[in-house]
Amino acid sequence: MYLLLVLGVVIGVGYIFREIVVKGKRCTSTVKLHGKTAIVTGSNTGIGKETAIDLAKRGARVILACRSRQRGEAALEDVKRESGSNQVVLMQLDLRSLKSVRSFAETFLESESRLDLLINNAGIFMQGKTEDGFGMMFGVNHLGHFLLTNLLLDRLKTSQPSRVVNVSSLAHNFGKIDFDCLNTHKALGQGSLFSDVFRIYSHSKLCNVLFTHELAKRLKGTQVTCYTLHPGAINSELARNTSSIFQLCLRPFTAYFFKNTVQGAQTTLHCALQEGLEPLSGRYFSNCTLRNVYAKAKDDAAAKKLWELSERFCGLA
Repeated sequence: MYLLLVLGVVIGVGYIFREIVVKGKRCTSTVKLHGKTAIVTGSNTGIGKETAIDLAKRGARVILACRSRQRGEAALEDVKRESGSNQVVLMQLDLRSLKSVRSFAETFLESESRLDLLINNAGIFMQGKTEDGFGMMFGVNHLGHFLLTNLLLDRLKTSQPSRVVNVSSLAHNFGKIDFDCLNTHKALGQGSLFSDVFRIYSHSKLCNVLFTHELAKRLKGTQVTCYTLHPGAINSELARNTSSIFQLCLRPFTAYFFKNTVQGAQTTLHCALQEGLEPLSGRYFSNCTLRNVYAKAKDDAAAKKLWELSERFCGLA
């Protein structure tokens, strides 16, 4: 009888934890987006796809910016079907290639007259090198989005009020920016062990927060605002490039303790849509709530240095 009571308490606590902590808050904005245009990178899967579906349901013209044309075309049909909207367009974007980023921006600027929301959602968790010789996670998670945002800033300004939303992670708390390593190796770190990959991923997520911090300063005086966020622990495809054994071990844990992709998209949507966030430009959100960050994530000198280095790497300086 005692064991049954203990088991009941454990199950009850687990249920409460799942309902309150895992599922989290939902975006409560009821704003409609008819006549507005949004770009969502990495929108062929996961929280990017759910973000695109929600924006399309609200009436936005949504650009699915995807690396794989095959996966993008499948996502295009899904987003159209689930949103009931035909205002959804696929454009190919490979963040591993600065040439591809420039080509995407050129095509977008030629074909679309406005840009109201830029959702920099795509992310990768793996080692390797980009087409331009940068560390894969630095190149995809930060540098590609940095270039994309800068190439589209003028269109964001002519469409203002507009927003940039950068999807980061709680992992940024474990990150640091080694500028010597960046200058020497064009990467945020070296190593191929899981601990190395996680460490470098954390560094790339810190880049997202610092980029947003600096971007907000540079956008002062405009009606373009920017936000960064932790979407929560998501049961998505982020770990698809890890070993099959690791994925197998992770599966039972993610199924119960991680958010699904709809729940995981809510903070992105909150930052993109919630009314009255303009005074909080440059800030960090989690669970649809403003959060404070450690000093290293709002370091003015580091943010400026990262910006200037990124400009040089992208050929913008």
